[in-house]
Amino acid sequence: MVMSARAAVSGLFFLNGLMVGSWAPKLPVLMQRLDISEAVAGGIVLVLGLGSITIMPVFGALTARRGSARAVRLAALLAVPTLLLISVSPNLIATMATVFLFGGMIGAMDVAMNANAVAVERGRRRAIMSSCHGFWSLGGVVGAGFGGMAITLLGEVWHAVAVTLLLAAGLAVILPRVLQDAPVAGGAAAAPLRLPRQPLPYVIGFMALCCMVPEGAILDWAAVYLQREMGASLSLAGWGFAGCAATMAVMRFLGDALRHRLGAVSMLRLSALVAIAGMGIAGMAGTPALAITGFALAGIGIANLVPIAFSAAGNLPGLANGIGLSVVTTMGYSGILLAPGTIGWLAERMSFSSIYLGLAALLMVPLLLSPLARTADFAAAEEDEPAERAA
Repeated sequence: MVMSARAAVSGLFFLNGLMVGSWAPKLPVLMQRLDISEAVAGGIVLVLGLGSITIMPVFGALTARRGSARAVRLAALLAVPTLLLISVSPNLIATMATVFLFGGMIGAMDVAMNANAVAVERGRRRAIMSSCHGFWSLGGVVGAGFGGMAITLLGEVWHAVAVTLLLAAGLAVILPRVLQDAPVAGGAAAAPLRLPRQPLPYVIGFMALCCMVPEGAILDWAAVYLQREMGASLSLAGWGFAGCAATMAVMRFLGDALRHRLGAVSMLRLSALVAIAGMGIAGMAGTPALAITGFALAGIGIANLVPIAFSAAGNLPGLANGIGLSVVTTMGYSGILLAPGTIGWLAERMSFSSIYLGLAALLMVPLLLSPLARTADFAAAEEDEPAERAA
């Protein structure tokens, strides 16, 4: 049963990544169909992010009140038709509304499935969060890689129909096997749904934000850096993010075993040090090859920072399940939302080399705050709150 639950939550991560990856090739098609500029397209992307950070706290509260299984079921079912709705939206206003819904349901599913992964970790007493995020990365690669080909062969609408049917079939298999972690009788009424008053979730959320900003900076600006300041060709410049993404995916599948062996705190420290070294090499590199090597090394370090932070947030003592996690995921993903524009503004005033060195310094934050990852180790969490793990 536990193994089935582990496979189910891994499948949820894969399908969520598949949806996000399937969105990536749609934006150029939307720009052409709606006849909109890059600036307006940027507004659409912003609306997607706003949908996520708006709905995430709502589903954090729902997870606390009803359990992650119910919350992820609702979010996933509401997410299924959203790509199709975007594809048939007739004008810009309708498109923005459906993109907001898409971003909101993706974010809602993200909070609930991370909470479910924490529940499975507790039951197994072994880390699974990193590999779950590895399945998310794999889903993103499949969605983006095949999405462009499917849109070319089938058209925008039929691509969305195919993805919708695939999601529905996948969820029909997965959802009955999701670990049922609904609160015991009386727990729902007792669970406080207000924002936490203790500072710890917000500090961990800030740590997650500092981990995700460098990831977003590589995703959005590595190719520009390699072209503008290194003179790399377009084909070579694409390897900046590709190198990072590849090492991240591999390390996420290896991360659970390493975390179990080393402990969450030591794993977080080691990951932060490797990420700092990678970003530093990328920032100081004199050739494209060395910069790409730096980005790949940074991916090794960045890969497990956020999964450990999420596990720590999901096991904070004294908080209803889902509340701490919703705070941390919302703050963390706001880093991805804020990074592109902020770095673009800075890039007009300083070199990308300086920016990447600054991001290496930003990764000192998770290094210094690494003791907060203690609650991601199950023995430590049980020492802090032995009574709350019976569920």
